[in-house]
Amino acid sequence: MSTGQIADTPARQQSADSASTRPRREARGSPPSSWSGWHERTSTRLLAMVGIVGLATILSAVLVSQNVDGWVVGLIVGLMSATVAARLWSSRPA
Repeated sequence: MSTGQIADTPARQQSADSASTRPRREARGSPPSSWSGWHERTSTRLLAMVGIVGLATILSAVLVSQNVDGWVVGLIVGLMSATVAARLWSSRPA
């Protein structure tokens, strides 16, 4: 160590190393992982719900165009929606 230099203490070296190797959250430009995970789960569930409603709408339109009774259309569409929803939720990771 030359004259005029201050010896780095272990605590000072550790904080400098961790600050330089770990990018700051603002610099990365990405949201915290907990928000990202919530956003992904919510958008996936919303997309699945829209898909189920779309399938039910198409099925009911086809059945009504074939002059099927209203209660049968409701029964079939309800069972189909519940089955697809149960299948989707059971296949998602924990």
